[in-house]
Amino acid sequence: MHRFHAHPDDGVRLAGMRQMQPAIVVIGFMGAGKTSVGRLVARALGREFVDTDQMIERAAQMTIAELFQREGELSFRRREMAAIDRAISVPGRVVAVGGGAVLSADNRTALKQAGLLVYLRATPETLAARLTGVNDRPLLKDAADRAGRIRDLLIARGPIYETAGDVAVDTDRLNVEQVAIEVMEWYRRRVGAMAGR
Repeated sequence: MHRFHAHPDDGVRLAGMRQMQPAIVVIGFMGAGKTSVGRLVARALGREFVDTDQMIERAAQMTIAELFQREGELSFRRREMAAIDRAISVPGRVVAVGGGAVLSADNRTALKQAGLLVYLRATPETLAARLTGVNDRPLLKDAADRAGRIRDLLIARGPIYETAGDVAVDTDRLNVEQVAIEVMEWYRRRVGAMAGR
């Protein structure tokens, strides 16, 4: 049986290709539109789209809410780390990650190495309005004042989203299609600038 030997230059060539088509990682709070925007961007760019929350649910055959309830947040975060590793193992994908994914420094490092991070920014009021009638979010469970709970979480998470993102897109006054267009235009400019270096 013959063993395939890679040419020494192949690694350099592959690294160059990966840099030319970096992954697009969509980050932000729940309700920001990460999955919807990510799916549209992937379709428009002819890329594969993956959502780490959906990957976790498929692998566990449970919803995120059930996982939180049965195994706790720590176990969920371990599953999330593994899902992120799988999501970024294929270069050039568009990846939507859960709202808490970038709270981990290890996740932030892995995602930054894979591509460009786009933070979908929205006010607590916008997020609360988008999450009206949504009852499967463990961190909002039992919150009488959803906007208040979101505001509290954003005080802690906002600075991390801001520093992790290579760009922030304000989504308050935009629909999903408009946000996707903003993301694609920014990405094309950024990749063009990277290629011109």
